[in-house]
Amino acid sequence: MLLYIATTLYILLGVFIVIRLLLNGMRPTKTLAWLLTIFTIPVGGIFLYLMLGRNRRKNKLFRLKHTPKVTSYITKALDQYSPITEEEYTEHHKIISLITKNSYFAPCTGNEVKLLKNGEATFQAIFDALESAKHFIHLEYYIFEEGKLTSDLFELFHKKVKNGVKVRVLYDGIGSMSLSKKYIKKLQSIGVEIHKFLPIKFGKFLSSINYRNHRKIIVIDGKIAFTGGINVSDKYVKGDANLGIWYDMHLQLNGPVVHSLQAIFAMDWYMISANDEVLETSYFHTYKKIEGSTVQIVHSGPDSDFSATQQMYFSIINEAKDYIYITNPYIIPGESILDALKVASMSGIDVRVLLSEKSDNVIVKWCIRSYFEDLLQAGVKIYLFSEGFLHSKTIVADNTISSVGTTNLDVRSFEQNYEVNAVIYDDNFAVELRDDFLKDSKNSKQLDFSTFIQRPWSEKLKEGFAKIFSPVL
Repeated sequence: MLLYIATTLYILLGVFIVIRLLLNGMRPTKTLAWLLTIFTIPVGGIFLYLMLGRNRRKNKLFRLKHTPKVTSYITKALDQYSPITEEEYTEHHKIISLITKNSYFAPCTGNEVKLLKNGEATFQAIFDALESAKHFIHLEYYIFEEGKLTSDLFELFHKKVKNGVKVRVLYDGIGSMSLSKKYIKKLQSIGVEIHKFLPIKFGKFLSSINYRNHRKIIVIDGKIAFTGGINVSDKYVKGDANLGIWYDMHLQLNGPVVHSLQAIFAMDWYMISANDEVLETSYFHTYKKIEGSTVQIVHSGPDSDFSATQQMYFSIINEAKDYIYITNPYIIPGESILDALKVASMSGIDVRVLLSEKSDNVIVKWCIRSYFEDLLQAGVKIYLFSEGFLHSKTIVADNTISSVGTTNLDVRSFEQNYEVNAVIYDDNFAVELRDDFLKDSKNSKQLDFSTFIQRPWSEKLKEGFAKIFSPVL
């Protein structure tokens, strides 16, 4: 009798989920995959769907961006700088319009953009900037990992709070799960406001575990900001036993574009704040319009209407005329980005991809490699960086446009993570990023198509098995 009732309930729940799948309008292949999972894996299939398969954009469980408080805050942020107008667009107007519609933030001029390569240079710049803080420090990271860096941050925060500086910290519930309660209480004891983003709680496990805040943002007094791929972890300075030093790119931004990153931090803070706290608009600094780089911030998450970061990558690839150079540790591109890269290469554009030979995850490693044959056959040049672990997330094209940020080239970053990238419309910066790519490429191993296709069948089998998991990696 109990078995009959359980089976009936399972079938009814399965039918309900099937209806949801059909109404949500997923891609046919994805819908079919979930249907097969639900009806071929008893109990576990439904559990997997509830944890990994639900479409946040359709369900709109997060309605953060549509609240009057946050809309007003974003408007205030935009009022503080002079975005470039359509008449000032010299090129890339399609990309500019796309990002503006997707992420609210128009590009603005008069910014100083400094490229920070690797952990030592990045944290030196960050600590120097933090020392200059007079009013507030806002810090948001996916990985906030205890070590020397966090100890140094504690001492600096302690000094700054004593001097009247407001310090707020956001950290991701999964990425920073090793962060101890002892350290958190130490920060709270000195007056730092610190919150966990989407904590894993009983009753909300299935609705939160798959949606992570992968952003890395620091804003200081509304004047200086940092973003990029580097987390707060000693492995970017000292390395780790398995992978060695983690190599990455970060940006220091000075100028009106800082307001965009401040607004993103404010939205995330509002989302986790128990009392729906909207940060003071007085935190926006007033800038005069001066000469400088044009920068635009693009952000996306499971509460976005569209995958803005994916569309940004797609547009840069499609608009390129001469070359596209991509550095990324997790290249699991999905059909649209994969086709865009192949079409660009077969059209005569110089398409190059640089990624780490080492990997921090075995399944991810073989899943990434499962795309190599297709890309190589289409003429895409692939370089494997063997010194340490290359964690940078950059793209540069045609010496005119580039992007540095947190977004991996995979479905998880495009669909499920909260991400942020800075798009820089500056020829000099693009050339700097291009030259850095070429330098790293020379120190890497280039794959050869004719050699790669001769790899052992055991490797092909690993690739095929790992590729099954590509929608959730």
